[in-house]
Amino acid sequence: MYNTNNILKKESELKKLVAYITTGYPSLDFTVDMALALADAGVDTLELGMPFSDPVADGPVIEKANLKALHGGFKLEHLFEASKEIAPKIDTLWMGYFNPFYHKGMEFFIDQAKLSGVNGFIIPDLPFEEAQPYQTMMREADLALIDFIAPTDSKERIQKIVPNSQKFIYLVAYAGITGARKSEDLQTVITNIKEYTKTPVYVGFGVDQNTAKEKAKGVDGVIVGSAFVKVLLDETLNNSQKITKIANLAQEIKEKINEY
Repeated sequence: MYNTNNILKKESELKKLVAYITTGYPSLDFTVDMALALADAGVDTLELGMPFSDPVADGPVIEKANLKALHGGFKLEHLFEASKEIAPKIDTLWMGYFNPFYHKGMEFFIDQAKLSGVNGFIIPDLPFEEAQPYQTMMREADLALIDFIAPTDSKERIQKIVPNSQKFIYLVAYAGITGARKSEDLQTVITNIKEYTKTPVYVGFGVDQNTAKEKAKGVDGVIVGSAFVKVLLDETLNNSQKITKIANLAQEIKEKINEY
């Protein structure tokens, strides 16, 4: 289990770590074992990625894992199956692109989430305006649809988006795709967000063990994906070694974001 060295901080004061992994790669059993290991390593929320052929917000690392999962035979039923084992052990969200939600229907995914114990969805290519009818459905089902804020958003747009945000706000660290090593000054946008909401703000895109402490300044948590998926794709490691390495990496990041 994760133990912070910073004993002066209570658990409620610790900054949170959200971890993304690609469902079904290298196998469904691996996904379940990896998720439970991340829970033990101190991860607070798990993003179970729904493999998709054109993940437009993701960089080449996550795109490659998506394609490998699809080529390995991933089906939506596998996501639901794994979630039933994972969600009772760690706060779980489904991260996917809008195409499957559109074709299957949001009601279908809401029903499956309730059956699985999943607490909400992250849909990066669903704009705020188009998401509003679904937000109403999600609230009625006691689920969260995570809102995104970009560093390019105006104060007026932030004021429009964040007042009713649920669970946490996903602050994109830079304009671009996941996994890139970019840096932008986010303090102004963080101040603007916190002026209009008490919903926690988590920063994602480009967060790894080297950048986590800096990225965590002024926010309530970080979201890490590509750094973990790189290990998933490392063919020099067996599955047990991958789980150990990713869990250790998660623990290191959790400790770094909570250092004074």
